[in-house]
Amino acid sequence: MVDPTSDLEEDVNEESAPRCGACGAPVLGFGRRTVTWVADDGIEHRHFCNDECRRDWNDERPAAR
Repeated sequence: MVDPTSDLEEDVNEESAPRCGACGAPVLGFGRRTVTWVADDGIEHRHFCNDECRRDWNDERPAAR
């Protein structure tokens, strides 16, 4: 499947898709969410299936603690 939201138009399948930070499912298609932040060692990010998984995530960002 060509990911329609990818600027690179990469082929993304369930095996190569990022995993949801809340439920662990492959994150594909529309409705997904990504949280990105700057950490000491560089950039961190977590992918989520949808808004519900995003809300259920145990926020690990330093400012959220």
